[in-house]
Amino acid sequence: MFKQVSRFYQKFFRHEEKNNKQQKIGYVSIARNEHNISRKDISANALKVLHRLNKQGYEAYLVGGCIRDLILGKMPKDFDITTNATPEQIQKIFRNCRLVGRRFRLAHIMFGKEIIEVATFRGDHDAQNGQNNISKRSQSGMLLRDNVYGTVEQDAIRRDFTMNALYYSANDFTLRDYCGGLKDLQKGIIQLIGDPQTRYREDPVRMLRAIRFAAKLNMKIEPATAGPIKDLAPLLKNIPSARLFDESLKLLQAGYGYKTYLLLREYCLFEQLFPTIERLLANNQNSHLEQIIEQVLKNTDYRIANNKRVNPAFLFAAFFWYPIIEQAKATSVESGLPFYDSFSMAINEVLSEQCKNIAIPRRLTTIMGDIWRLQLRMKKRDGKRAFAILEHPKFRAAYDLLEIRASIEKGELLELAKWWDEFQYTSLEKRIVMVKQLNKMNKRKGKR
Repeated sequence: MFKQVSRFYQKFFRHEEKNNKQQKIGYVSIARNEHNISRKDISANALKVLHRLNKQGYEAYLVGGCIRDLILGKMPKDFDITTNATPEQIQKIFRNCRLVGRRFRLAHIMFGKEIIEVATFRGDHDAQNGQNNISKRSQSGMLLRDNVYGTVEQDAIRRDFTMNALYYSANDFTLRDYCGGLKDLQKGIIQLIGDPQTRYREDPVRMLRAIRFAAKLNMKIEPATAGPIKDLAPLLKNIPSARLFDESLKLLQAGYGYKTYLLLREYCLFEQLFPTIERLLANNQNSHLEQIIEQVLKNTDYRIANNKRVNPAFLFAAFFWYPIIEQAKATSVESGLPFYDSFSMAINEVLSEQCKNIAIPRRLTTIMGDIWRLQLRMKKRDGKRAFAILEHPKFRAAYDLLEIRASIEKGELLELAKWWDEFQYTSLEKRIVMVKQLNKMNKRKGKR
């Protein structure tokens, strides 16, 4: 993975002495012939934005994950730019620009489906000045507002990890390294800039980002960066549940979900995101729940690797199947209600608790509910029921969950999954015969 980095590192280290004067003001400059970033790998729209900002007299750089990925030989999903122009100044330059965000004021420049995100250099909180420079913290130290603008050097120090404090200039094609990010990329180390305790308190989501990068890039979290995570994990409760939903998709549906899941468990972060699931996992190791989470995440990683579509509704339906069954059983015993009624109540209770942590949108919970209820309906195949179930819009997703459950639970569930597998792919005449045979078997059982 790090071969691309190593190729130009020997030249880079030879030039460190030459750049001593530059290091004193905060960065090492790497010339075009000393790094592997090529303009042909950069979005044409991102280059347009850089050139126009430069033409208007502003500093502007590509920064962050796109630079990191280009150095590692990966194709970035998006290209972010940072500049000394304020959001309002950016909007005046680009007609296709809209301003977003309150906590961080950003400019989104629209090129059809592609969005180039442009941020103003972040500044030092202790040097706030002017009405446009606004910073606000919570009692725990979390940044609630961070519209404090500064210089590129201050912006670099304000970034989260060293590997994300790399800046590319379209003027002279040089790369600026402010915090030793290139060395950390070569060593495969994820390291926070500044004091880890302070940086995690500023934004607890940085703990999730550390885990995500470790899984995605196959890197190690530097000990001082990893040290406070377990103790500070509860700070995630202060993060809006809608933001944690977005973060959960980045963690679990980006192609390395199973590895991410293991790291989340290791660093006590999974319980902050999925407390209902964690309680069952803690009480029952190697359970059906643990097996289905492992299986659905591996399946998701496989589908993404093969450019197949994935749906978070199915992932969460698999995650919460066994917690809902456990809750339904408990409700049925306590209330004396039929299991199906208890099952519906359990769905509402489990989702209500989970959405306090991760706000799963209604459009997804509706699909999840259909998948769960079909698990019960698929057992009853007599008469016209099997044909009605097959016509249900969410039949395929429900069958996929049934198949995973069957591989875990074995027994009668394997026979049920096999029956539905044959039923959905055979002819209408054969389906009619299969249902008739099932009706005869049920009559015999009734007589017995």
